[in-house]
Amino acid sequence: MFGERAEVRRSQIHKRRNLKEHLPKSAPGDTDRRIRNAYAMTSYAEAKAELEKIFRQLERINPSAARSLEEGLEETLTVHRLGVATLLRRTLASTNPVESCLSTVERVARNVKRWPAGDHVLRWTATGLLEAEKKFRRGKDYRELGILQRKLNPSLTQQEQVA
Repeated sequence: MFGERAEVRRSQIHKRRNLKEHLPKSAPGDTDRRIRNAYAMTSYAEAKAELEKIFRQLERINPSAARSLEEGLEETLTVHRLGVATLLRRTLASTNPVESCLSTVERVARNVKRWPAGDHVLRWTATGLLEAEKKFRRGKDYRELGILQRKLNPSLTQQEQVA
């Protein structure tokens, strides 16, 4: 829907868990530690370089694990590329908050059988999001959300400057 403007993010936690499944029981500790350290880096370029180094090493040892790491590697670094601060990046390391919110929307709208108008879908989605909002908690990183919003939608910053 948003084409080139869409920012796709994958869960770093799920990526690490999937990678562990490809490695023998005796080997995943060191590899997981190195990947966790790479994701903890603040610089996008440094984190990507470190993950590529791990990928090249895994290619020689276990091609299946290397392919697992390579798949969606760029999307696991979206928060790095956007320059998201450390606290918020820790929250966004997993897709669970978003999945939880969307499952609430799905639950709220599950009995709707007919969608007569285009705005009908939007209304039910909004209702589901309002229901999900009741379960939201303010995290330590909530102040960083405004910064992320401006990075994702620079036109908002331009509108504020004009007004």
